[in-house]
Amino acid sequence: MSQSSVPDFAELLRGAQRTAVHLEMRDRYGVGDEAEEIELFARTGEIALDPTARWWPEWLGLVKETLARGVVMRRARIVSEPVTDYIRWEHAVTALNLGAGEQVRWLPRRNASDIPLPGNDFWLIDGRLAMFHFFTGDGDWATPGFEITQDPAAVSLCTSAFDTVWERGIPHEKYTV
Repeated sequence: MSQSSVPDFAELLRGAQRTAVHLEMRDRYGVGDEAEEIELFARTGEIALDPTARWWPEWLGLVKETLARGVVMRRARIVSEPVTDYIRWEHAVTALNLGAGEQVRWLPRRNASDIPLPGNDFWLIDGRLAMFHFFTGDGDWATPGFEITQDPAAVSLCTSAFDTVWERGIPHEKYTV
């Protein structure tokens, strides 16, 4: 797909009919709009769980809209242990994802060694389309920040990877950091 014909993420999610799954595999993201909250959390342990603050209203609204159409949204995270400050923060704010209706599981990296994984985080929509996310070495968005594919081999790899990680993953409520 050419960059000009690629729908934005909200449009992709609005096109989902059955499932939207997300696999995250980094131990740290350095996305600028999270920096203040992560730094505060690392320094003080304080966490902001206000669903009306920052980027949350847009995301949580999109999640609720998607779930209202009957789409199942699942998110799995592969993490190194002991976890990083970023993952501790992410674990704490996951309450907002769960509150909106997402399902979330965590898989310790040591339990993922034999899983064929794609090289990048991804969203998989209805098992037919994969959106890979690209990050720089320090965790910020790369340019371009994503690629969308319907290539059957890539979609099959993502489907298999996510399903295996999900099966082995620990539900959020049972995973402690």
